Amino acid sequence: MTRRNNISMRRRATTSTFSILFAGAATVLAILIQFPSACDAGWIDPDTPEEARTVSPLKVVPNLPPPKHTKKDDDGDDDDSVKKHGRRRRRVPTQTPTFFPTYEPTGTPSDPPTTTTSPPTHPERVYDLVFSDEFNTPHRTFADGSDPRWTALDKNDYTNDAQHYYSSSNARTDENGHLVIKTEAADTTIVGFNDVTFEKERIQKHFTSAMLQSWNKFCFAGGIMEADISLPGEHDVGGLWPAFWLLGNLARHTYVGSSEHVWPWASTSKCTEKSRNAQLVSACDRVQHYGLHRGVGRGAPEIDVFEVQAGKVEAGHGSFLKMPVGQPFMSSSYQVAPGRLPRPGDGWWPAPGQWYNNLTGGMNTSLNIAFYGTYNHFRDDTNPATQDYWSDAISYNRQLNESHFGKFHKYRLEWELPSKNGTRENDYKEETFGYIRWFVDDEFVLEIEGEGLNSSGTGGEISSEPMYMLLNTAVSSQWGFPEKCPAMCPCKTYDCRGGFQETCGFSEGFCSMLRRPAEYRINYIRVYQDKDDPKQKVGCSTKERPTRKFIEAHEKKYMQKGDIHPLKPIQNGGGSCSLSANATAPMPESCGGITRGTCMRKTSNSKPYPHCRCEVGWTGPHCLNPTGYDDVIWDPPETIEDLGFAGPSVRGGMGILVVVCSLVAILFVAPLVLKRGRMIQWRSRGDREGYTRVRSAAGAEY
Repeated sequence: MTRRNNISMRRRATTSTFSILFAGAATVLAILIQFPSACDAGWIDPDTPEEARTVSPLKVVPNLPPPKHTKKDDDGDDDDSVKKHGRRRRRVPTQTPTFFPTYEPTGTPSDPPTTTTSPPTHPERVYDLVFSDEFNTPHRTFADGSDPRWTALDKNDYTNDAQHYYSSSNARTDENGHLVIKTEAADTTIVGFNDVTFEKERIQKHFTSAMLQSWNKFCFAGGIMEADISLPGEHDVGGLWPAFWLLGNLARHTYVGSSEHVWPWASTSKCTEKSRNAQLVSACDRVQHYGLHRGVGRGAPEIDVFEVQAGKVEAGHGSFLKMPVGQPFMSSSYQVAPGRLPRPGDGWWPAPGQWYNNLTGGMNTSLNIAFYGTYNHFRDDTNPATQDYWSDAISYNRQLNESHFGKFHKYRLEWELPSKNGTRENDYKEETFGYIRWFVDDEFVLEIEGEGLNSSGTGGEISSEPMYMLLNTAVSSQWGFPEKCPAMCPCKTYDCRGGFQETCGFSEGFCSMLRRPAEYRINYIRVYQDKDDPKQKVGCSTKERPTRKFIEAHEKKYMQKGDIHPLKPIQNGGGSCSLSANATAPMPESCGGITRGTCMRKTSNSKPYPHCRCEVGWTGPHCLNPTGYDDVIWDPPETIEDLGFAGPSVRGGMGILVVVCSLVAILFVAPLVLKRGRMIQWRSRGDREGYTRVRSAAGAEY
């Protein structure tokens, strides 16, 4: 009987052990299922419509309006033409097709068709969605540590004679599914270090706005970016500076120390005396540091989807006297270093050989002759003659109108990377230099072809740097303010609530416009890439253009005083909430509603108040922010294997599951098994040593 009981106990122990193992494996499997897999799209907002998951490149049609679709009769004549002329047009022979529509009618009929074989055609490229933010969840906030996609700055802006302070509280999502950047006449007192004068100072800024950056969170190299945007303010009142742009990840905007000799360098392969001295990481470098590749120049070029200037100065007047585009306009540009020499003077059209070739503008556009670039000098440089450098702004202005302010319009950027091996379009036969194209409402604005930069001899090229997104509205005396300071006006302090000396320097109507905050509204932002093009990547530190180690080694350049690291970890829940709030409402008090989070009672001394716990797929203090992550980590942090210790090689999700289950068994199950084994041995020994056994009335032992 005793032996039978011992066997029974061992069987129960074994069965229990397998039950624990199975439960542990099932739990780990459930956790892994909830974790992102390599097939998931880590940056895609689930609210993105299915029809917006793919796009194709748009056609480049220079200086021509979009086609007008009219109803045609059986003869091919449109009804409007018949009504206007009272007769049908005379049929003419078909003309020779051209790559672009011609501006003058062809004078002679086309030659008869030949039997020459046409070159092979390639299927239209399809770009798949890799990032989206639809901003549909209201009450989202973007302070550092709140959102995996964006960081809203809490920082003074010392650049470009800025009159504003950036506050994260001025960026939020509203009830209508829009990101709103609010600019208002509100005072902020700052005591801190001036990044430009290198002095500690106490100043007061009289305007507050917001800037969102995806720096070191989401970056991409190549592809198509598209946004639906309503511009802030009024079309005929100058003073606001809304922008939507990209910047290389090696520079963090407004942190000027990170930009010195880095912005906007885009010379990777050419070593010159200028790049050797003026470019922080140049092709002349033969020593490999911070994971950067030997002999590859690096920098942070800038692509401006738009910088918008409102106002009343029309084309052919004032500072736009020699230009066919006036205010309001958007400036689309590629800012790149090193700059050209010789170069045209601001306000003058370039002479032959002074500016870049392979630039093509669309309807209602003009080369921006008011600004060709910047002379860059830094006070700590010991040899300005060799260390100073020009940077170029290759930009076109595009005429806007009243509808762009307050109504939504679609802005689009197409960015093709250079390729030493060519592309599918040329059957990979010869090197290509890439391009950047801009569109508004699918109408062509500008194309910059890489051949023009390559032929300039500067070494500049279309950017291949991983770049991050920026959205902001600035207030700057350099942008949209009166070109000349009015008489008797000092133009030193700008304050809408001051006296004459503080208000005389504004454009007419500016302070009246800001009696209510101006709202820059974004409906969505989406990024697409061609998955058949290995050059196009998502990630802020790629194999070709790593940035991680460099940033980690120079963290102070990307931080403010008091910061521990440049970015805070993303807070997952923990925000205060109300147990009585409507659990279905997407509010901070309800932790985003039952699909996003749950309001928990006090669970520990560290959380002595009701707090949010986020569901899978949501994060932030109040679970209002969708999660985001890179599907592929191109430049992962070092592991023990990097020190020469090689562990077992396991591939695939099943291998990961086996490893995790094994760890669970070792850490949790093994102690239980050992404990049960000791109990069984103790009981068996007790039987052998004659411990008293208690019998029931029926004689059964227990």
